[in-house]
Amino acid sequence: MEHDLNVSATEPDWSREAVTRFWDPGPKLIRAIRRYQAARAKGTLIGRLASKYWVVVHRFWSVVTQSEIHLNMEIAGGLRLPHPTGIILHPDAQIGVNCMIFHQVTLSDAVIVGGHVDFGAGAKVLGPLTIGDNARVGANAVVTRDVAPGLTVAGTPARVIAGAKDNPADWT
Repeated sequence: MEHDLNVSATEPDWSREAVTRFWDPGPKLIRAIRRYQAARAKGTLIGRLASKYWVVVHRFWSVVTQSEIHLNMEIAGGLRLPHPTGIILHPDAQIGVNCMIFHQVTLSDAVIVGGHVDFGAGAKVLGPLTIGDNARVGANAVVTRDVAPGLTVAGTPARVIAGAKDNPADWT
């Protein structure tokens, strides 16, 4: 999992969500969520009808990917789901801009994710907690406490493996 330092933690890069192929389940699942939220925000009859269509599309891609990402979740722009299988995101979790979530990741309730946070495959984040901007969560890590900006955590339970300037044991 390579962490691109040129990706912003504050400005969304909408091209990260672009559908580029016919069979592109990650971006299509995100697109269904975005379009559902936009249709609901209109509040008109056409918006309500369109939102029902996007519910069906969302359910299709949710079944295909075996993922549970709720339609009303707060997801900032630029989310990447390179391998969107088995992702479970609690509806009260909040995702910052330009994050990347690999397969089998779980975010429990009240998890607040900053900008440009990458989650390795199988990571479990058990809130309530906050993950700071530009952090990385390693594959199969189990995170049970706050992660400061810029840190890389891994293991079960998660421990700092990179980015701590002072004492690696003091990472919150």
